[in-house]
Amino acid sequence: MIIERKVLLEQLINAKSHHLVKIITGIRRCGKSFLLFKLFKKHLVDSGISQDHIIEINLENPVFKNLRNAILFDKYIREHIIKDDKPTFVLIDEIQLVGKVLPPDIDISKVHPDDKENMYVTFHDVLNGLLNEDNINIYITGSNAKMLSSDIATGFRGRSENIEVTPLSFAEFYPTMENQCEFPEIIRNYFVYGGLPECANLKTINEKEKYLLNLVQTIYLKDIAERHHLHNDGLLDALTNTAMSMIGGLTNPNKLANAIVSSGVYKTNPTTVSKYLSYLENAFLLLQAKRYDVKGKRYLSNTCKYYASDTGIRNARLNFRQNELSHLMENVIYNELRRRGYSIDVGIVEKINTVDNKKVRLYYEIDFVATRANEKIYIQSAFNIPDNEKREQETYSLRQINDGFRKIIITGDAYEKPWRDENGILFMGIKAFLLDTKSLDLL
Repeated sequence: MIIERKVLLEQLINAKSHHLVKIITGIRRCGKSFLLFKLFKKHLVDSGISQDHIIEINLENPVFKNLRNAILFDKYIREHIIKDDKPTFVLIDEIQLVGKVLPPDIDISKVHPDDKENMYVTFHDVLNGLLNEDNINIYITGSNAKMLSSDIATGFRGRSENIEVTPLSFAEFYPTMENQCEFPEIIRNYFVYGGLPECANLKTINEKEKYLLNLVQTIYLKDIAERHHLHNDGLLDALTNTAMSMIGGLTNPNKLANAIVSSGVYKTNPTTVSKYLSYLENAFLLLQAKRYDVKGKRYLSNTCKYYASDTGIRNARLNFRQNELSHLMENVIYNELRRRGYSIDVGIVEKINTVDNKKVRLYYEIDFVATRANEKIYIQSAFNIPDNEKREQETYSLRQINDGFRKIIITGDAYEKPWRDENGILFMGIKAFLLDTKSLDLL
């Protein structure tokens, strides 16, 4: 089944007018190549771009192995550019495989040591040079665990833009199962097995689990270990398992290091854990949400939360042993907010109460403070609210805020229409929130 990724495709289409290198990034197997070479190319052909004005290079394909040399890479592209007034689209997959090369006419032994690195031709040089040509439109993908998007973008000196591809949103995933079962089974399947496109197209639970287990064991962590030359990849395994088991919980490098050491398998320290966490974040396996004091308008540096970029990868990493739907729903909401362009923090509301004639400082949590431009939304995730006591508990922290921004509770219910309580707090079911990508814009 072909999954139409309309939102992402629209981003690629809109970027045609930008005279920049478009860098398509994202976790491995999230559909970057399919988006570029199938969906975007189809758009180009349908809009009248002829095949001879589309240059496709998949650097993982042995056919293009010789183009992993930067000089030959440049020569190939320039030979295939047709000089006319029509745009040429250059589509390149896995750009990091193009290696730097010393031009044959340069004697490196005669170059000052400080200048030697600048003598090499890199893919940055090639693509920056192509940007000086008229009617050239360049789109590239790169595997983040091997070469970070920040590494790639730096070499373009402000002449690039990043388009992040994520696993399928629920709105993209839903049609793959819509005619097979009811909503509760579909949403549970998404919570447990995530949104990687190839996994979504598999039919049986056994196939999905086998696919995800193979990915986490043979690709994701292996890529990180190779990129960073990690000799103790067992520690990376242990940290990944520990962090994945704590999604949505407050933590920090100290707490994670203590948890690993207490298991008795590995010795580590907060500094090493912090470094390894950055590797997991840069590879898009883990995503961080910082704590934000809503009333004090400041960030708190002592703890944060981590979420998995894909719940299927998270659950496979834990061998599908910890499938708590409430935590997974919170993770899915985080990913959806991020997909819609919000920056997300964990909100903290301070309240001073008097207990036994003493003032006591209490802190209440708001799951997400979602910010986009001048917009801010306070959001709680509540899998179910069976009675008024639970409702009071879930709304308490929101009722302590008086700044006028919207307050929303997303529940695990499948009811279609949002409703407001007497405090103006909006209640929205997970189905309405996830299936309508404009659900927050229309309130």
